[in-house]
Amino acid sequence: MSPRKKDTSWGAVADWYSEYLGKEDTYQSKVILPNLLRFLHAKKGERILDLACGQGFFTREVVPLGAEVTGVDIAPELIAVARTQVRDADFHVASASKLSFAHDDTFDAVFCVLALQNMEDLVAVFEEVRRVLKPGGRFLFVLNHPTFRVPRRSSWGWDEERRVQYRRVDGYLSAAKILIDMHPGSKKSEHTISYHRSLQDFFKALAKAGLVASRLEEWISHKTSEKGPRQKAEDQARGEIPLFLALEVRRLQ
Repeated sequence: MSPRKKDTSWGAVADWYSEYLGKEDTYQSKVILPNLLRFLHAKKGERILDLACGQGFFTREVVPLGAEVTGVDIAPELIAVARTQVRDADFHVASASKLSFAHDDTFDAVFCVLALQNMEDLVAVFEEVRRVLKPGGRFLFVLNHPTFRVPRRSSWGWDEERRVQYRRVDGYLSAAKILIDMHPGSKKSEHTISYHRSLQDFFKALAKAGLVASRLEEWISHKTSEKGPRQKAEDQARGEIPLFLALEVRRLQ
């Protein structure tokens, strides 16, 4: 089956994602959120856009810092939830490649968490981000690490002889459009689409849109393995192979 473009929206899995984010021990709450707030370093009075904000999980945490925060998502189901959860932010339903509600040179910063991988036209998104950023403005985005987390082409492996857990990557440079089953093993059939891209794909798209990288970080899992013969090796691998890549780019003029 060839997925339709509209299926990239997470609207169909809004209930599931809201339930997931409500749990305490998630990567979003334990890894991404504290690092994002440090990385973003929002200041009072700044205008900040949460691009592909979903139900406002991260928007809600930025608002108390004193910034004027706007959230946007293509899924009306998610924006409806966001409006009930975050009272002090402005929300819009729009595509990331057509932010028609925003004037040129509007925002001091834009951030996007784990959503670029669901967007088909990266250049169009980056060009629109550049348009709404003020000169000197920052765009921060977080990805599932494209080098080590390649849907259907990467996995964990165990070397019994060396007693080492390793990350196996069967493909990386080739771009791919992948249908993701959100409920593997169950009777539900809700799917989203993920686009795998290499780092050079991202940097080429950024350069074409007139955005320049200024900072990069790689974030690891907060979890630890249960006691057992592989615990030490699993924890070492978890600390060496990052889950997420965070990149800051800037509009220079």
